[in-house]
Amino acid sequence: MNDETAIITTADIITPPVDDPFVYGQIAAANSISDVYAMGGRPVTCINLVCFPSKKLPPEQMHQIVAGALDKITESGAVLAGGHSVDDAEPKFGLAVTGIVHPEKIWANVGARPGDALILTKPVGSGVMFNARLKNLVSDAAFDACLAAVTTLNRSAAEVLAEFDVHAATDVTGFGLAGHGLEMTTNAEICLALDLSKVPVMSEAIEMYGKGVTTGVNRHNREVVGSRIRFESSAPESRREIVFDPQTSGGLLVAVPADQTEAIVEKLHAVGLTEAAAIGAVEKSEGEVRLRVR
Repeated sequence: MNDETAIITTADIITPPVDDPFVYGQIAAANSISDVYAMGGRPVTCINLVCFPSKKLPPEQMHQIVAGALDKITESGAVLAGGHSVDDAEPKFGLAVTGIVHPEKIWANVGARPGDALILTKPVGSGVMFNARLKNLVSDAAFDACLAAVTTLNRSAAEVLAEFDVHAATDVTGFGLAGHGLEMTTNAEICLALDLSKVPVMSEAIEMYGKGVTTGVNRHNREVVGSRIRFESSAPESRREIVFDPQTSGGLLVAVPADQTEAIVEKLHAVGLTEAAAIGAVEKSEGEVRLRVR
């Protein structure tokens, strides 16, 4: 460490969105490490946070959860430094992550400027997809694609974005695209204009909402945004709920200079993030409205 290094410490813990303990560990680790990437940092050490019903489930399942997490920790370049465990009624798992970043290169979730472009690096829809899977409504192919997205680290995205001018960044998780987008407008007279037709969405997620499937968090996320969101008549009713869908291990949402948009998206596609897309722009605010969806 030196005077040009800032230390980032984050922690996240989630309940299982899948039955496979190894995949659960992968998702939880990717979700936890994402906070460091969302600040432009590099993860260094991780500590397991485990809640496990030892009287209900065999210890092998906990071992598999940790093994899945270690797989993603290793992929990130960080190390597992230990952990804490407690006996609990249901399994919960996550990581406390410490990372480093140059103090002059930290990305904050505020700082977006009128004229900036908005880029999202992963598709949304994991919340409704997990619930629909419990009802056996989604196809294996669509669910496998969902798992591929949520187990993908935001490392490649962060490394690509570090080559450009990031004015503001956040990862899209439990508050959904609308909630985390709204955070980017804090303390600034700006409005995010999102184009629903350009937002990447997981296969079959919109179809699940059309069938009446939702999540227990959608309503809360809608209430959090409240009157600060406005849907234009051009925004299809069938797609509106997706902006409130709670994400697990979602992508990065960034505000960047508009003239860098094409180069950024091309590089994101080149590193395998083929669904990354420019989804809107930053505008001057229109009174109370801070999110305009068309």
